[in-house]
Amino acid sequence: MATTPIDPDRSETVFEDYKGSYSRDQALAEASRCLYCFDPPCVKACPTEIDIPQFIRKIATENVRGSARTIFASNILGMSCARVCPVEKLCAGACVFNDLHQAPIQIGKLQRYATDTAYDAGWRFFDAGPDTGRSVALVGGGPASLACAHELRRHGHRCTVFEQRAVAGGLNVTGVAPYKMKADRGADEVAWVLGIGGIEVRTGVTVGVDVTLAELATDHDAVFLGIGLGADSALGVPGESLPGVQGAVAFLEAMKLSKVSVAGVRRAVVVGGGNTAVDAVRALRGLGVADVTMLYRGDEAAMSGYAHEWAAAKVAGARAEWRGVATGFDAGADGRVAAVRCQRLDAQRKPVDGDVFTLAAELVLVAIGQAKLDALVAPLGLDTKGGRIVTDADGATSRPGVFAGGDARNGGKEVVNAAAEGKRAATAIDAFLRGSAR
Repeated sequence: MATTPIDPDRSETVFEDYKGSYSRDQALAEASRCLYCFDPPCVKACPTEIDIPQFIRKIATENVRGSARTIFASNILGMSCARVCPVEKLCAGACVFNDLHQAPIQIGKLQRYATDTAYDAGWRFFDAGPDTGRSVALVGGGPASLACAHELRRHGHRCTVFEQRAVAGGLNVTGVAPYKMKADRGADEVAWVLGIGGIEVRTGVTVGVDVTLAELATDHDAVFLGIGLGADSALGVPGESLPGVQGAVAFLEAMKLSKVSVAGVRRAVVVGGGNTAVDAVRALRGLGVADVTMLYRGDEAAMSGYAHEWAAAKVAGARAEWRGVATGFDAGADGRVAAVRCQRLDAQRKPVDGDVFTLAAELVLVAIGQAKLDALVAPLGLDTKGGRIVTDADGATSRPGVFAGGDARNGGKEVVNAAAEGKRAATAIDAFLRGSAR
């Protein structure tokens, strides 16, 4: 695999783990709290359906290897998901202890304890199946494709992953907030997944330029599309091209893979109210920007970013301007952005006449979403809707032999959703290749 090593001298290294990890004694104590429910709601809340009571019970009996195997059997990306999953909204949020007004079991931290132990010990649990002579092309090197490729190898199919960037891993490497997981740990996971053997990763390959989807469909027995989302969406307002105005996803990627400078930045504005916006706010505060404001068109209750993440951002010193939109950017004497012109909105998100204001800023990050990549798959004639690739429940598209999963299919969900969709698609691809599906 030709992949660029992660630069050790990058901006994200200044961040500490926000949640931290358990020691052995802490893990044992927390695992002993679990009620091991017969019909566990935590499992129903997990997109990959990890047998959570089972892996926790194995920690409690000090069978950490068995615990890790239980996790990875359902979710091969269990190490990263332990760090980046919004457990407060998923498994831990469904824990029965919440109904008893007690702290839920810290499932994410227990999962991290088991999976980190496995990584540190070099344990491997799965082997490639006997070679079937069939090959699958996977477009995009993110979580969906990695989960799909690993499962396909267990079925014995050869896999080739085509990744545009110089490093595989997708947002787990380039986009996860550094206080959750750093790029080098994401790269460790890629290497661990590829350890099953028989997965070729071709980095620096732009599908549609260096090779076409039609060629991949001809050269391989099946194709999986894990292409994710595209570049940051633009506001389309005057001054957006000024130096100092950029997309939040692009900024986070640069921070995670290289050095970014915030020298001279005293005030920053992040436009948007989703999880990327909140991550950007917290990142800017962590990099030392003194005054960071999130500008959002709705009120706090309406923001799509997770409440627990925003609460942490506020603790870190961030603030928000609610019911406001950016209408333009003004330059300073140096030609860089110096201010954001804003319009206040009412409760129905309509402009309030005469209610305009300005936010001073030497840096503005725009976090209003990412471009859809449905145009990329147009040559295959696939059905799309709202920029998403349309599939059945198992990831099969409207073209036989072509499957999809992850953000390109679901519009932008969590890593755990991508892992679940990738694995589910692999099972469907295996059935297709063996002749039991269309």
